[in-house]
Amino acid sequence: MSSGPIQLRASGVTKTFSLGKVEVPALGGVDMAVAAGEVVLLMGPSGSGKTTLISILGCILAPTAGSVAVMGRETAALPEAELAKVRLAHIGFIFQGYNLFPTLFAEENVRVSLDLRGVTGRDAVERSRAALAAVGLADKFRVLPRDLSGGQKQRVAIARALVAEPEILLADEPTAALDSETGKSVIGLLRNLAVTHGRSVVIVTHDARIAEFADRVIRIEDGRIAGPSQGTL
Repeated sequence: MSSGPIQLRASGVTKTFSLGKVEVPALGGVDMAVAAGEVVLLMGPSGSGKTTLISILGCILAPTAGSVAVMGRETAALPEAELAKVRLAHIGFIFQGYNLFPTLFAEENVRVSLDLRGVTGRDAVERSRAALAAVGLADKFRVLPRDLSGGQKQRVAIARALVAEPEILLADEPTAALDSETGKSVIGLLRNLAVTHGRSVVIVTHDARIAEFADRVIRIEDGRIAGPSQGTL
């Protein structure tokens, strides 16, 4: 496990959704912390609260109670405009469905992340190409998503998440649509980025085959952490 500084912390995080007059609990008092250079897997059955938790960690959803600190800054009481700034400054997201724009080349899909941050022109092009090269796609700059394999699409999505150099990477089922070998390659890439660049990586997954790449596995059941975290390295 990394001994680096804590970059992401959840304290007593609770989330309840209202469905008409019915209150549905999704999370109940989750405490966790992720250090720089650490890879943490969130595992558990469907409906256990994993995606809700990672959405709260990423400042997309607000907790009903409890707090989340990103790079030492408490976020639970921040207005949406400030939360957007926290996301842009510190967090990169990687999704199961890639979320690539079908009519944009790989380089342009990565550059979208920089456009959101006001980085344009030659600097944006060079940084986007460097990010793609870092994930092994130096020959795919001008290729459309339809002409990429599933593993290559996921690497473009990783490059897009990395190009702004966020300290925290959050991935929701990034290997679900990939075969075993490609999935391990993608997670190995994320682990290397954590170790060599001091990033905190949190991955929601059902894929037990990738547990070997994690520093810890946190099991979520019925919205709560089920027992102590398991170290795997």
